[in-house]
Amino acid sequence: MKRPFARTAAALLGLAALSLPGCIYANIKVPLDTDVNQTKLGAKKGESTSREVLALFAWGDSSTQAAASSGGITTLNHADQAYFSILGFVYASTTTIVYGD
Repeated sequence: MKRPFARTAAALLGLAALSLPGCIYANIKVPLDTDVNQTKLGAKKGESTSREVLALFAWGDSSTQAAASSGGITTLNHADQAYFSILGFVYASTTTIVYGD
């Protein structure tokens, strides 16, 4: 017995998944501040990253505190966050980037 509905549904689901932004590959950077037009970055930069594989294994520390420590920053002026992923959940990383003195 043929199942045309199942094939059609699977094809539509596949097309819908591929049409989602960043479903196959994403590499974006966004500010964590709301007043970016008046921001002075500072002399130092620090980063911290966490990663995950297959949505089963995750490790790292992408906190603002870890990023500030890695850059020797005591006064935080600005923060960004960078996201990178391949096939959504196959591999993903989040990096917090802080600037200050």
